[in-house]
Amino acid sequence: MADIFDVIADGTRRDILRLLLDRSAAGDRGTSVSHIVQELGISQPTVSKHLKVLRDSELVSVREEGQHRYYSLSAAPLDAVDDWLVPFLIDESEDAAASASPGLPDSAAHAAEVVGRAAASAKYVVTTALKKLPGR
Repeated sequence: MADIFDVIADGTRRDILRLLLDRSAAGDRGTSVSHIVQELGISQPTVSKHLKVLRDSELVSVREEGQHRYYSLSAAPLDAVDDWLVPFLIDESEDAAASASPGLPDSAAHAAEVVGRAAASAKYVVTTALKKLPGR
């Protein structure tokens, strides 16, 4: 499997992932290659090439119905990106100050920020997991 950072470094692949995310949020169970071509205005061979890379990296799954293929986002491999980014989002010096003096308003604000980010991340994980349940 290719390094996830190499995979998402390409702007066209990010556009495809964004489109699949938006369509998934709208309740679609999959998006056809022809729809991706139409929405992004790029050629079918280019879309197919990028979908193969996304499939190989397990960022998309494919469902076949006759001769049609429908692609869906599989966000689990992006957890590696999330894990890598989180330390950059939390200022360690502020974190240390917050634990040393928990009664200060600044530390409370920092704690609220950290909790808010964790809650947003947890919401995303739960929402993604719920969408994978049968019958959804």
